[in-house]
Amino acid sequence: MTRSYLKSGVFLAPFHATKENPTLAFERDLELMQHLDKLNYSEAWIGEHHSGGMEIIAAPEMFIAAAAERTKHIRLGTGVSSLPYHNPFMLASRMVQLDHMTRGRAMLGVGPGALVYDAYKIGVAASEQRRMMNEALDVIVALFKGEMVNRETDWFELQDARLQLACYSQPMMEMAVASARSPSGALAAARHGIGMLSIGGATPASIAHQANNWALYEAEARKAGHVPDRSKWRVVALMHIAETREQAKKNVQFGLKAYCDYFREIATFPIVPSDIPDDCDWLIETGTACIGTPEDAIEYIGKLQRAAGGFGVMMELAHNWADWNATRRHYELMARYVHPHFQGSTAPRVEAYGHAAAHFKDFTAHAAAAVHAEIAKQAARNGE
Repeated sequence: MTRSYLKSGVFLAPFHATKENPTLAFERDLELMQHLDKLNYSEAWIGEHHSGGMEIIAAPEMFIAAAAERTKHIRLGTGVSSLPYHNPFMLASRMVQLDHMTRGRAMLGVGPGALVYDAYKIGVAASEQRRMMNEALDVIVALFKGEMVNRETDWFELQDARLQLACYSQPMMEMAVASARSPSGALAAARHGIGMLSIGGATPASIAHQANNWALYEAEARKAGHVPDRSKWRVVALMHIAETREQAKKNVQFGLKAYCDYFREIATFPIVPSDIPDDCDWLIETGTACIGTPEDAIEYIGKLQRAAGGFGVMMELAHNWADWNATRRHYELMARYVHPHFQGSTAPRVEAYGHAAAHFKDFTAHAAAAVHAEIAKQAARNGE
């Protein structure tokens, strides 16, 4: 029987309240990677940010290198590398090295840069970020394919540029482009036939917008000679689950206000409007987040799949709403009870149990008869 397989992942920006010790925050993020690896999560994408105070990982490649040493299976991607901030030849060279060091577990996610403060600090205008991303992306894909690049723009120049190492992953390392409100991400991903990371939220309106971006991706990918593949589409959502809805709501009060304040005061994504109170009811009622039980998570993800028409990876935004123990428990509940529903791993067991239960009386009768027959044979041998 053929079953669709929905991979599991996380999108680690990360979000750490400014009152926390940053050294310990880095360590906790690395511990999270180990935890997810043990729970059989498929992948994790690590953000790049340089300002704002909460998203503190500046070099996702460095974090991935450390995480790869502590894990065995989980794939690790930059989520995302902001291309206007880097010389494309240097970034491509670093990522190929990481591809080798992780034996193919590294992935390159790219985007124009989400925080305008980052771009401002290095003199990059917000109006130029998407143009610069496309220029760099064209170069990186060509370099990954082993091509020599000569290219001059107003912000980088390459002369006879060819990587000295081929990608460990063949034909090249996996890539994805971030897609939020603008269609630019979908267009860039389609041009090269690489994956798409939808990070603009998962409300009904947002997922409809993302589905439109995917439709645009499919059309443009075919024009470019690529075959669209929904397994390359990753959708990011907000989730926290516990054994009961009441416990889940209680858990998220730990860090929800700091998260909401960040999106009201710093981040450019309008995930949490300024007039919304610091509680989880609005998030639940609007479909912005799933805060509840494993059963609620299954229903929520199912709705997202149906609204989107299907995608390849369900990504959870690592938001740190709950404390560390409750956060670890959330991921364990997801891995134990939610992922199997979408990966078909429990279906054969349920079928086997049902078949055995349906024939229980017959099987036990046969077993009892066999036992009695052996007892009779032994009695006969004893001359009884």
